[in-house]
Amino acid sequence: MQRTHPTRRDLLAVAAGAITSRLCAAPPLTARPVVSIVKIRNGNIDSAVEHAIELLGGMRAITRGKERVLLKPNLVSPQPNATTKPAVIRTLARLMKAVNKDLSIGEGSAAAAPFNVQGTEVFRTTKKDLLNGLQQYVFDQLGYTELAKSLRLPLLNLHTGEMVDVKVPGAFVFDTLTIHRSLAETDLLCSVPVMKTHSLAGVTLGMKNLIGLYPGVVYQAVRGRMHDATAKVEPSGTAAAIVDMVRANKLGLVVVDGSTAMQGNGPMDGTLVPMETIVAGANPLATDMVAASLMGFNPPEIPTFAWANKAGLRPERLDEIEIRGESVESVRRRFERPQILPWNVVRNFWGAREI
Repeated sequence: MQRTHPTRRDLLAVAAGAITSRLCAAPPLTARPVVSIVKIRNGNIDSAVEHAIELLGGMRAITRGKERVLLKPNLVSPQPNATTKPAVIRTLARLMKAVNKDLSIGEGSAAAAPFNVQGTEVFRTTKKDLLNGLQQYVFDQLGYTELAKSLRLPLLNLHTGEMVDVKVPGAFVFDTLTIHRSLAETDLLCSVPVMKTHSLAGVTLGMKNLIGLYPGVVYQAVRGRMHDATAKVEPSGTAAAIVDMVRANKLGLVVVDGSTAMQGNGPMDGTLVPMETIVAGANPLATDMVAASLMGFNPPEIPTFAWANKAGLRPERLDEIEIRGESVESVRRRFERPQILPWNVVRNFWGAREI
């Protein structure tokens, strides 16, 4: 029998088949995180929030497989200009109720007179009566008590109540964190911060908003114990603890209230900026990086982002994020920078004493 030799065409076909086989067997490339930027038109916050969620694929897709959802606004104090507008929470609640989620609203505010503020002095405290009074007062003053009633939703004081311990593998500060039981039982945590600068963290956005999950009965109001422990790890006394709390919870949606932002010495003493913008994303770090960029910050300026990357959270660069809606360049403005101070300086005049 005459022996035949493979032709050049045969060899090329075999090589092409092998390459195709390897490509088909290779894992798919990871999709870039998506962040939406939407301008608020004619003061219509409801429409802007709804559009921002639509650009992410819609609330049904975002919450698929997640039944219990907790909305966490930023209600640092009773000051309306420094806190999340109820309209943003109302719209998110409506969208989540439309897809049949078991929904609640929760917060652990920092300070309010006369509970842990006397004159110009802000005190630490672990006293339940003060923490309960403080939180109810903040909810009442900012319209959240009425909002929760109108929506028929539970309004949770995350400072007090039943607590559970949660392990944080690879923690920077706290190997075990104590949090409100409702958080441990939540399938999806939605952080709804205000777009603001911050004298410790540089900016306060979706991840920084989780400082409000440190319960006062354990870590004190104004989180004095948390800051003290974190300052032994890094000077802001904030960034590493933020990342620990992010890893202890199921933070899967950030919606930034950029209707009226704050620049300068935030989170309460800055000046207001009419940004008229909503920023949203299912990746907390990506969403915060985009929001900080809109404020004129580069990601390496923000300690929380660096610590998040150390923990293995991604992305690391803005070009790794898919932006939908408005472009960053069309919205960005340079915010006045806060005077950044380390916690070991701040603690001398903010929560220096316990009440």
